Amino acid sequence: MPTKSVLLAMLAAAGALAQTSPQQVKPMLEQPIATPDVVAYQLRHYLRGRIARPAAPATREQWTAEALRIRKRLLDDVVFHGWPRAWVDAPPKFENVGPAPGGPGYRAYKLRYEIVPGFYGAAIVYEPEKIQGRAPAIVNVNGHVGHVGKAIEYKQKRCINQARQGIISLNLEWFSYGELDTKENEHWFGAHLDLVGVNEVGLFYLAMRKGLDYLYSRPDVDLSRIGVTGLSGGGWQTIVLSALDGRVAATAPVAGFSSLDSRLERPGDVGDVEQNATDLLAGQDYSHLTAMMAPRPTLLIYNAEDDCCFRAPLVKPYVFDQILPFFRLYGSEDKFAWHENFDPGDHNYQLDNRLRSYRFFARHFGLPPVEAESPVGGELASFEQLTVGLPADNLTILGLARQFASKIERTAMSADESRAALRRTLRYTTAEIGSAWALGSTSNKGLKTRSYRFDFRNGLSAAAVWLAPFDIAGNRAAIGAVTIVLNDKGKKSSDAAVSDRVNRGEHVLALDLLFTGDAAPQNPGVFSYAEMLAATGDRPLGLEVAQLISLAQWLRQDSGAAKVRVESTGIRNQVVAQIAAALEPELFSEVVVSGGMRSLRHLLDKPVEYEAAADLFCLDLFKLCDLDDLAGWAAPVKVRLL
Repeated sequence: MPTKSVLLAMLAAAGALAQTSPQQVKPMLEQPIATPDVVAYQLRHYLRGRIARPAAPATREQWTAEALRIRKRLLDDVVFHGWPRAWVDAPPKFENVGPAPGGPGYRAYKLRYEIVPGFYGAAIVYEPEKIQGRAPAIVNVNGHVGHVGKAIEYKQKRCINQARQGIISLNLEWFSYGELDTKENEHWFGAHLDLVGVNEVGLFYLAMRKGLDYLYSRPDVDLSRIGVTGLSGGGWQTIVLSALDGRVAATAPVAGFSSLDSRLERPGDVGDVEQNATDLLAGQDYSHLTAMMAPRPTLLIYNAEDDCCFRAPLVKPYVFDQILPFFRLYGSEDKFAWHENFDPGDHNYQLDNRLRSYRFFARHFGLPPVEAESPVGGELASFEQLTVGLPADNLTILGLARQFASKIERTAMSADESRAALRRTLRYTTAEIGSAWALGSTSNKGLKTRSYRFDFRNGLSAAAVWLAPFDIAGNRAAIGAVTIVLNDKGKKSSDAAVSDRVNRGEHVLALDLLFTGDAAPQNPGVFSYAEMLAATGDRPLGLEVAQLISLAQWLRQDSGAAKVRVESTGIRNQVVAQIAAALEPELFSEVVVSGGMRSLRHLLDKPVEYEAAADLFCLDLFKLCDLDDLAGWAAPVKVRLL
């Protein structure tokens, strides 16, 4: 009977390879290579290089021209990207559906209005009991107030007091609150509009601009005295509408925005996806929007100890101090005001802040000074009393995205034209590897590994474990194939796939691209960084694809293999892998997908929520192509969906 040494020699001579198991490779894959804090730091540093910071121009004429240029570009290229021009230019359609509870000195009416065809909003208009000539008017936009919506106590008090002061006050409902409080109106579904080719911010803008259109169309409104105000998300709406529409004469946003500079350091300040809408901050920031108000009267109200976001002392340097010189150009320093609220000091539009806004509008609208707020607590109406009533089949944000998806008609293109269009959609640029840091290695039971952190020249990184089988004599196995293994849950969940490919004699790179596994940030998480990247003009999906292509090229060069095989698990890495193969088909031999989807339409139909796959909601992606198109553009690469 042969001895053990003889058996080993016989196996080695035959080129036999040791077999691995998922249990053997799992500890190697679970070993952290990067930390969330490091990834977050890299992303913040990367984003800081993309922030547009306002520099005070030399003359007011120069800034006036620049502000007009920014306004036109934002409206034409960003806000209304993909939206039907007929919808953008449609006149306001408001229907008075009956009275709402009024009181001494004012009356109120319920209004239903069309935001876009099939999608209606609700509003309450409060009017002075007697209007002589033309009266000033204010659009009161809503924030994140929960189900109560437009009936929220502080907003009713504000609108009633405005009417008693001689102002026509419009109280608009907001998506996801009040009468628009449905799951499919959650703001994150705005990303689904991006996917099908219409910028989400356009819907939010149309919804608030319709209120301005309504007031502007009334013969009893003084067109030179129209204002906007709101808290939180209403503060965001206030500055966006006021900056981009010259019909707004005075504005008073409350705790609604800050510059991207200040938000990068405070996770709570990042904001919702519409506040970081795709391309909204590419070339300008909220500081620019504030400066675009000059010389129109502007009151910025923030809270000293805001328990939500945008604490006054932390945002003031960016949105007030550095903007004051813009108003100074026009000799209008007195029209630019700052108020820091200490009572109650939290996220609020309570009495102190309301008094400040009353006095601000009264001063600039030429109304009698306001000394105190009229006590109207006994006149507040219930949610039911202020219910306008919307159509039973009223569209939703998600429903509108599905409607757009159903009407997509794609133009036939050649493979080269398709790849060029895909690169434009992804804002694709190559990701050159700056350093491939070998951070660890093992050599055990016929398997050798090396852990890498790949630092790209753009300042971002990826993490991976390279695994290679060795024969029992310790000789490196001949390279027949190389496989990159991707998993939406990270490399730590790739043990079975990795073990299987190693046992076939392949070299394997278990890879965590940006936003996955070891390369994912926390606090804020992936979706927060994804929306900020998109807002500044990048596409997270394009960054991931560029990393995969670069690492596939590195692996091919290192291994000497002719082509690279990709095996992915999950919908996020499926799309990354298929796009990479479509862009560089000569680089890959095969893309195999487990746990994937057959169409991008799955993101709409399931629906997949933005937080779960933020990178996939790339503006215009589904309008350009579907997964079967990508598979066709990747030929002769084999794409198999298991």
